[in-house]
Amino acid sequence: MQIKTTLLLLTLCLATVGCGGPGENAEIPQAEKAGETSKDIGDFVVHFSAQSTDQLTTDIAKAYNIVRSKDRAMLTVSIVRKADGRPVPATVEVKTVNLTGQLKNVTMRQITEQDAIYYIGETPVANRETLIFDITVVPDGVGTPSEVRFKRQFYTD
Repeated sequence: MQIKTTLLLLTLCLATVGCGGPGENAEIPQAEKAGETSKDIGDFVVHFSAQSTDQLTTDIAKAYNIVRSKDRAMLTVSIVRKADGRPVPATVEVKTVNLTGQLKNVTMRQITEQDAIYYIGETPVANRETLIFDITVVPDGVGTPSEVRFKRQFYTD
């Protein structure tokens, strides 16, 4: 329970503050508004975030078999029923591309712990690379897929 809560809070927190920073000699870009971290899809809300895996603690990375690195991004997705706030299992598929259209492979895996269900996946990233995440979600018992799209820029230097 402790690890689950820590990972979920860390993931949602990091989604609102960004994914690292530019190197010492880099030109610092203008700040952008924090991107959205959830989307209403009818009876459910999809929560999502992406950050570099080096921001995870060693214990969290080890517990979930995640390689900690500035050069790796982790996507986290969870689906919650609006009526009672409970997590629900779903089919979660992700297509990820960078701004040049290069496809980035992200295979999602389900993590179930006590009262939590979420999905995580990883992919390599380059410095200043912006990834566009297209997530298709079908909560159990729902026949129609819902789409979520967001983008994040990563800094590895």
